[in-house]
Amino acid sequence: MSPPIAELPITAYLDRFSRRPGERFAVKASMRDGGTARARLVRVICGDPNPHGPGLRFEDLSHRFDITFEAKHQPIHAGSCAVVPRAPRRDSGPCTWSALVWLAAQPPDGATVLAETQDGATVTLSCGPDGLAASFTGEAGSIVVATGRLPALRQWHRVWTSGDPATGCVVVGLQPLDGTATVVRGMIAGLRLPDGSGRITIAANGARPAGGHLTGKTEAPALHARFSESWTDDDADLVARWDFARDIPTQRILDIGPQGCDGHLVNVPTRAVVGARWSGREMCWRHAPEDYAAIHFHADDLGDCGWHTTFFFEVPADLRSGAYALHLKCEGGEDRVPLYVLPPRGTASAPVAFLASTFTYQAYANHARGNADAAYRARVAAWGAYPHNADDYPIYGRSTYNKHPDGSGIGFSSRLRPILTMRPGYLTFNDARGSGLRHYPADTHILAWLEAKGIAFDVITDEDLHEEGVALLDNYRVVMTGSHPEYHTLQTLDALAAYTRGRGRLMYLGGNGFYWRIAVTQTLPGVMELRRSEGGIRAWAAEPGEYWHQTDGAYGGLWRRNRRPPQMLAGVGFSGQGLFEGTHYRLLPAARDPRHAWIFGGVTGEIFGGYGLSGGGAAGFELDRADPALGTPGGTAILARSEDPPASFVTVPEELLSHITTISGEKADALKRAEVVYFDTPGGGAVFTTGSITWCGSLWQDGAFQGDVSRIMENVLRRFAAP
Repeated sequence: MSPPIAELPITAYLDRFSRRPGERFAVKASMRDGGTARARLVRVICGDPNPHGPGLRFEDLSHRFDITFEAKHQPIHAGSCAVVPRAPRRDSGPCTWSALVWLAAQPPDGATVLAETQDGATVTLSCGPDGLAASFTGEAGSIVVATGRLPALRQWHRVWTSGDPATGCVVVGLQPLDGTATVVRGMIAGLRLPDGSGRITIAANGARPAGGHLTGKTEAPALHARFSESWTDDDADLVARWDFARDIPTQRILDIGPQGCDGHLVNVPTRAVVGARWSGREMCWRHAPEDYAAIHFHADDLGDCGWHTTFFFEVPADLRSGAYALHLKCEGGEDRVPLYVLPPRGTASAPVAFLASTFTYQAYANHARGNADAAYRARVAAWGAYPHNADDYPIYGRSTYNKHPDGSGIGFSSRLRPILTMRPGYLTFNDARGSGLRHYPADTHILAWLEAKGIAFDVITDEDLHEEGVALLDNYRVVMTGSHPEYHTLQTLDALAAYTRGRGRLMYLGGNGFYWRIAVTQTLPGVMELRRSEGGIRAWAAEPGEYWHQTDGAYGGLWRRNRRPPQMLAGVGFSGQGLFEGTHYRLLPAARDPRHAWIFGGVTGEIFGGYGLSGGGAAGFELDRADPALGTPGGTAILARSEDPPASFVTVPEELLSHITTISGEKADALKRAEVVYFDTPGGGAVFTTGSITWCGSLWQDGAFQGDVSRIMENVLRRFAAP
């Protein structure tokens, strides 16, 4: 018996990350053992548990929201499949069920290709230890016939099973598209086949909820009103065929048979993948959909936990914009579920907006890194950090930095599930020189710094910006990014570009930003799509021919490959990467130019930033540099540059033509640098960038938000925020 799957004592997710005053969040909570729990509101000031840093800091707002509620356990049903709720009707004669199948890994027990279930008769075609197997269950008994072998990996095969009630004969067949068939026969008296009064499930069994999920590609599942001991492509007896080449951007599957028994997809499997008939004549599915007539199903796909709403939290009309969390607590444990409150629509309550990188938080959601060793866990316990690591909880789904069981990359991420990595106090690394924070908790360094400096600010999010465009930014004098705004849609990039072309002032405070193109769509709320196509540092690579998003039909991959390099917006772009460690910057002559000297007021030395809570240095982990050939605007001043990159750092692959030649013509080692830049825009705006993921960890020095990095930040922000 498998060990029980680990679940948190209590957790929840929200219907979205952000709301405005007067709007309400739907809170979908699950309590492992059921019972009574408490929920109260807190404002998140800092999410760094490091005792040598600002510490975990919350403002108790239980006087604004504090309830006791009854919670129950809500299950998660992962695994994608297709469901045809109304199977095609037919008479009691023979029938054949077939599909094309492609596997990249040996399936576990009972991975279902196709199943038809109804009261009194069930047919299942599956892959498992006995090879391709077909089972027939009816009122007269049951029988299983199996080939004894599975389809060869990474090759397309026709698989089918057939039964004839008149003779009691059943068969199962397996045939490579360019090879010889393996067919096994069996007999059962009183065979009864489904007549279409039930439902059909593709890539999972017919149970409710479905199980036996297949991880692999499937194409052209079909039913024929005939008995087939050998396969023929004759469609004279066609009852149903689901053509996955149609409606690729949707979650529908269309039956081109005479009865039109259409179905729907569950848990967002991957479409726009090369199929059995892929010719290679086109690389974009929109130009040759028949080449992309397959769907890649996965046993761990998770599009939406589907939990019922446990309670609502209505944002008080006078609650200030900011970062908050609902603190859930029960006898067995606790959790803090982050949320953001925007100002009322069309207004700003401060001249400064912090743009929370929620698309990036979602891309990394529940990233299982495999680094939660004994030393890591000891630090978590000693610091009172968030106690749960994503490695231990696969039930909540993985990130786009992980892979499916067959080695294919995870290209979809949903926010409609608990996200452990998006919690105050979550440690990503056991950082020898700092706190080891990334993404959501790392960005609270900025929030805590703003609080300490008494600078009023609003919070907005990537998703809000995608939906509302530049109008969301127009009321702000300055917009600040987080430490790693990596993932963006066309809409968010266009909005930021329009803002800076006008009078907007942007502070890009991270590294490796504006890097990957993603797609989101109203037809899949809460879900983002990513294709890691050619180029870039990648956790996995999309298969050749699968570089275009299924949801919007656009070319995926790097924004640089889409002719929108980060340098065009921010002046700098990704150049070098290493371990989670950092170094210092050195001022360049432009820093002392009277036009820019105000930025460095109070900075006396030439070297700064060799300290901090993120890797021990302000220039670390992922570094960005200016490059006019990639769009750095003319007149950009390079004010400071990092030095002495640690030995772990490498030049990113998109910069290399060979092991010694770079696209820019510089030596490869020279590109392992971060640059602080400043430029004015023609419309009266300005951009200031820091070129490093670890910059914001260096806002803290010697027990306070002070030091050169803090001074530079404050100089720029106060000038940018001024009328």
